[in-house]
Amino acid sequence: MPNQPSLWPVSVKAVALDHQRRVVLVHNERQEWELPGGRLEIGPPTGSNPADRSPEETVERELKEETGWTVKAGTLLDTWVYEPLPGRRVLILTFDCTVLTPKAAPVVSHEHSRIGLFAEHEVAGLTMPGGYKRSIASVYAARAAK
Repeated sequence: MPNQPSLWPVSVKAVALDHQRRVVLVHNERQEWELPGGRLEIGPPTGSNPADRSPEETVERELKEETGWTVKAGTLLDTWVYEPLPGRRVLILTFDCTVLTPKAAPVVSHEHSRIGLFAEHEVAGLTMPGGYKRSIASVYAARAAK
């Protein structure tokens, strides 16, 4: 059998703010807060779960699944490598997303233990990878500049 190359898992994440400018975060099994999102789906050649056509489509689908929010993916904010466990690296893509249902309360999915809305000043004190904090800060800075 030929040697198969290792492939990078890719995860797309969303920075999404509610009508009070709070960012939605989900709590994972590593006891960290993280941006909602997930992996691109390859999908079977036929069947009911078609492949995602783009990272933007994936992040929109994942936000609906993980928070109940409908969003529109916008600007790609950042790409970075995260090592959640020793030897396991993931390529993270973060997008600035516009919430199309900004007054709806987010609902925690079966994938996470908690969901929360956090004001800009609260993010720095959370247990969360630095790449997520960078992406969140860039969205707040861009919106303050408008």
